[in-house]
Amino acid sequence: MTGNDSAPRSLADDLRARADDELAALLRARPDLLVPVPADVSQLASRATTRASAVRALDRLDRFTLQVVDALVIAPAPVSPDAVRAALGVADATVDKALVTLRTQALLWGPDDDLRLPRIVHEIVGPHPAGLGPPARQALLALAPSRLAAVMSGLGLSATGDHAGDAEAVAALLSDDAALTALLAELTDDARSALAALTPGPPTGRIDDALREADRATARTPIDLLLSVGLLVPVDSTTVVLPREVALHLRGGLVHAEAQPAPPVPPVTERTPVTVDRTAGAGAFDLTRKVELLLDTWAAEPPPVLRTGGLGVRDLRRLPDLLDTDEAGGALIAEVAYAAGLVGASEDLDEVWLPTPEFDVWRREEPARRWAALAHAWLTTSRVAGLAGSRDEKDRPIAPLGRDLERPAAPEVRRLVLEELAALPAGWAPDLVGVLAVLQWRRPRRAGRFRDDLVRWTLREAEQLGLTGMGALASFVRPFLEGRAGDRAVVAAAEAVRASLPQPLDHVLLQADLTAVAPGPLRADLERELGLLSDVESRGGASVHRFTAGSLRRALDAGRTAADVHAFLATISRTPVPQPLTYLVDDVARTHGQLRVGAASAFVRCDDETVLAAIMADPRSSSLGLRRLAPTVLASSIAANTLVERLRQLGFSPVPEAADGSIVIGRTEPRRATPRFAPRPALAELTAPEETLLGAAVRALRAGDRSRAERPADGAPARPGRTTAATTLADLREALETGATVWIGYVDQHGSTTERLVDPARIEGGWLSAFDHRSGEVRSFAVHRISGVAPVDAA
Repeated sequence: MTGNDSAPRSLADDLRARADDELAALLRARPDLLVPVPADVSQLASRATTRASAVRALDRLDRFTLQVVDALVIAPAPVSPDAVRAALGVADATVDKALVTLRTQALLWGPDDDLRLPRIVHEIVGPHPAGLGPPARQALLALAPSRLAAVMSGLGLSATGDHAGDAEAVAALLSDDAALTALLAELTDDARSALAALTPGPPTGRIDDALREADRATARTPIDLLLSVGLLVPVDSTTVVLPREVALHLRGGLVHAEAQPAPPVPPVTERTPVTVDRTAGAGAFDLTRKVELLLDTWAAEPPPVLRTGGLGVRDLRRLPDLLDTDEAGGALIAEVAYAAGLVGASEDLDEVWLPTPEFDVWRREEPARRWAALAHAWLTTSRVAGLAGSRDEKDRPIAPLGRDLERPAAPEVRRLVLEELAALPAGWAPDLVGVLAVLQWRRPRRAGRFRDDLVRWTLREAEQLGLTGMGALASFVRPFLEGRAGDRAVVAAAEAVRASLPQPLDHVLLQADLTAVAPGPLRADLERELGLLSDVESRGGASVHRFTAGSLRRALDAGRTAADVHAFLATISRTPVPQPLTYLVDDVARTHGQLRVGAASAFVRCDDETVLAAIMADPRSSSLGLRRLAPTVLASSIAANTLVERLRQLGFSPVPEAADGSIVIGRTEPRRATPRFAPRPALAELTAPEETLLGAAVRALRAGDRSRAERPADGAPARPGRTTAATTLADLREALETGATVWIGYVDQHGSTTERLVDPARIEGGWLSAFDHRSGEVRSFAVHRISGVAPVDAA
């Protein structure tokens, strides 16, 4: 510290001297310090210097800020901003910006002429900051006196017998640039090459018999020569270390050979912003259509839940044909629906995946709002769809919708990637290698193969989900990156995307080959009805639907009549309804319901005796257990629903019949899973708290400090005196009018009195509403339980 008496003596003092907005900035940058709200500033400082919290804060720093940390660790005290600039060789304002970041996050404190890092930061950085070894004096003190004397002899110095003084003398010589330059010039080329290999770091190397005697006059190898003059110092029998002063000299006096004050600029491809938005909008609309198609399909044919949770391999392999994508894309669609709370496991005996009631609410929304909800779910979920299909550490397959897809780092990486895209001019699409390089600069302490995989998956999934188009960020994604809360971000993104979504079509083109071509995305209601009448042959920008006897029978089973089908086709077709399609509808309708199946176990009834005769004469009907009860009635020994399917396989067109003789319409209520909340992300970092909570937390910290200051010398809390009810009420009203903070004595239901520090807000109906500094929230207190009021000195 300097001689300034007003300088803080500790981090707690430094924080206590900061303004309220500076404390709020600390809590905003490190939200883990807020859970729970510290009792006072001293507890805040203590929590900020715990290892877990400090590691989390350092992990979020960029490469240059970490280089500044290295400079602060290495530079001799007292450290100033000028010393940091000199250590890094950077003269612009980026050093000041990094110092502000560190100070804001309580990773740096003290006046500008004596900057200090908390001790925990030194411990986390470790013994080799910036890849540099220990100071020469520290390394030399570990040598035996005889070895240190040999080193001094090699340097032309005389040993005094004072071990510490001799180590200091050698260290002083190695710290002298001119003397060290002359010493290095006298080395052999091989010896200089050995030093060069250790200069970038790490500073340690392995050799045989590192503790051997080495004399400069008789040195036979480059290593012997370096050991004899203290340019390498043995640590143990197999390890040598390069002293810090030597490495700094070889690095040109810089802590890092190359400071990186700015991230690398990735190579980009320029796109037209309008084209980007149009392409991304098509992807966004396609996402909502595929989610709806998937969940409608699962409502009718729900896939089973694996015993270990998740979706089975066979069900996963069906998704590409259904959704016109690959397996990775199918897993992504399922995971996004799950993250949004639209699908869940049923709770019946045979667990299956079903849409939730939230799906019905989501489907009633407009397409823009639907997409925004799905995009927000993907951006914030900690589930990683890219892991589906891979294998875990025990070589077991990782199933989509399973428990093994949680990765806490995922939300932060996705946001970082999208923020890098947003920082580029509109329409610019960076390449993967460039984005990886930028992320390695942004979060160097979190680099690794999995982080690179996350970046790769993020770029691929963002394209599939309509957040990017042709590799560039769509303009309507920016509301997600502007710090809005969840619901507000969804609403803003929905407003922004609306103009970029393709308008759904209300028509198709019917072809003579019994197909319908949809030249673009259809309205959801039309697509569902067309899906009932026909089978989808291909999907994409233009989908093809084929009408068959089976598909039309499916519609008739669901309650449609021939007239309904003709009217629907005439309404949606921009071309005349082809005659073959009209004939097909009429032929299927003519035979539909002519043959009826009822429960007897089952019976078959038909007014046309020749049809029943044809069934009895067919050799394949022998397994149906049929016998003729009457000219128009057959009985069967198998169940009615099975008999319907078997007869259809034989080429007949039976329909189920109810007990009263009416046709049973094949309409069923859609199955739904039990309502569930969307899965909470397993965040590695807590999100920044709301501003109202920050303000309340700062007030609580200040109140805690005042509480400590108000305590008597014996440490007991200041107790408000007991007063009459009228006096108590008058004191409360006075505090309410002046906006003062006061102590109140409050008697609980057990008769115990506790002291509360509060800001009165309202007195009404015998209750005091006040901000309680201890709990950090507004609470209600019964006035008749308040035993007394005592003012708090605001100073």
